[in-house]
Amino acid sequence: MPIKIPSGLPARKTLEEEGVLLIKEERAIRQDIRPMHIAIVNLMPEKIKTETQLARVLGSTPLQVEMTLVSMESHTPKNTSAQHLLDFYRPLSEIREQKFDGLIVTGAPIEQLPFEDVIYWQELREIFDWSLTNVHSNFHLCWGGQAALNHFYGIPKYQLTEKRFGIYTHRVLDHTSLLMRGLNDEIPVPVSRHTENHVEDFADFDHLQVLMDSDEAGMCMVLDHKLRHVHMFNHMEYDSHTIGDEYQRDVAKGETIGVPANYYPDDDPAKPPVNTWRGNGHLLFGNWLNYVYQTTHFDLNMIGTDRG
Repeated sequence: MPIKIPSGLPARKTLEEEGVLLIKEERAIRQDIRPMHIAIVNLMPEKIKTETQLARVLGSTPLQVEMTLVSMESHTPKNTSAQHLLDFYRPLSEIREQKFDGLIVTGAPIEQLPFEDVIYWQELREIFDWSLTNVHSNFHLCWGGQAALNHFYGIPKYQLTEKRFGIYTHRVLDHTSLLMRGLNDEIPVPVSRHTENHVEDFADFDHLQVLMDSDEAGMCMVLDHKLRHVHMFNHMEYDSHTIGDEYQRDVAKGETIGVPANYYPDDDPAKPPVNTWRGNGHLLFGNWLNYVYQTTHFDLNMIGTDRG
């Protein structure tokens, strides 16, 4: 089944050209299927690119998915037009009474700041708390995962000596988890962050399970069995050129940064990168949607009533 996104969203044209199945309102109504309602708190600066990436991976399953974009009222993005936000995003105040099968909270390029110094920290904490009663399962990406672990459990993040940046091999630790079904034993994963979490901080929380890690890049993915939260510290949703775009951006800003590891052929930025993670990325997000589908309520009004 296809994904339902607003008709004017820039992602639509890109996804149609790629052959991603999209669905219009009139066709969605005719199908005798309850769609999966997924809200996305998009904290990334280039919002249109992130919208496209997430719509792409959410639209590759047999389920009908309806996507709602959520904005932050306490922060005005600099890289996205006000009209785009007005047309396609809705603040928490407008959706507070709605229920969602899933919530995705993206990362943000503010990971080196203390959580309390982030301008929208209190608003994001409110969204996290709201999700406990209005969302069945959360999928937190990169800084979003670190922020959720800190909010719910007080788990800290740690500054790295240098940016961990590139494509790193990761181990799948539990193939019996529905989230890991079908993934290879070892998979390449895009990594782009200045901070990390330490597994020893999970010692007091038996319900936090590490599902993927790497000798080079550290912890990658954690499942919270109690709250049905997925914390993915890296970026399986990234396009082929996202890491390269970040590298060129940092170089242009004069930042000290090495060539992303295992990304360019022969470590030569003049050579186009080869996408080695696309299949596993689609499978991972499909597994999450299937996990949500298998455990959520058919009646949206019942969502949030069974939180452990």
